[in-house]
Amino acid sequence: MNMKIGVLSDTHDLLRPEAIDALQGCDTILHAGDISSRRILDKLEEIAPVKAVRGNNDGEWAEGLPLFLDISLGGLRIYMTHKKKDLPQDLGGYDLAIYGHSHRYESVWQGPAGKGRTLLLNPGSCGPRRFMQPITMAILRIEADGWDAKQILIPHAGKEKMPQIDSGNVYGQIEIVIRDTEKGLGVDSIAQKRGFDRELVEQIVRLYVTHPGVTADGIMTKMGLLGKL
Repeated sequence: MNMKIGVLSDTHDLLRPEAIDALQGCDTILHAGDISSRRILDKLEEIAPVKAVRGNNDGEWAEGLPLFLDISLGGLRIYMTHKKKDLPQDLGGYDLAIYGHSHRYESVWQGPAGKGRTLLLNPGSCGPRRFMQPITMAILRIEADGWDAKQILIPHAGKEKMPQIDSGNVYGQIEIVIRDTEKGLGVDSIAQKRGFDRELVEQIVRLYVTHPGVTADGIMTKMGLLGKL
């Protein structure tokens, strides 16, 4: 059976026309969370049946969505959740593991070469553009002789401008967030106490926690900000 499957994540209440065009002809659409509103799922359902998981920014409206899915499509066993850290430690029984959250496209094979390998796929974000990151999604094609997942790069419109970010201000915020994190404060507490954007705080904390010893410069680099502002 030939199948075309759309894979997307982190739409954050924005479904771009280019993403809708890329999804035409899909048999199924997989959404890895941070959808932000029911209307996005309703719009996607007009194109094809949708299977979605709940992201950390999905509110009460999404309480009926699962935190993970373990499904089979076109002969592939697929696991999907919002955050990479929540994937099972043992993915040996899966052909494909899908996650989102970082807004960064990633496609990495895990396991020994040959049969039994698992593709770890983050389709990135095709919603609002974050910092200098590209706008992406993925199309999974399953055919009789095999399957593959390809990145779909969505160019942002010329009139769409990046948010103006003061690199010095962000750098200062990173230093403050690092200090507050070392004091044991959580993301919500830091954002509320300092009046910072919650998503920015969450990204800084995640990078600081998952990269022991990283500096503010290192976090700026990993966020794609150093030297670009």
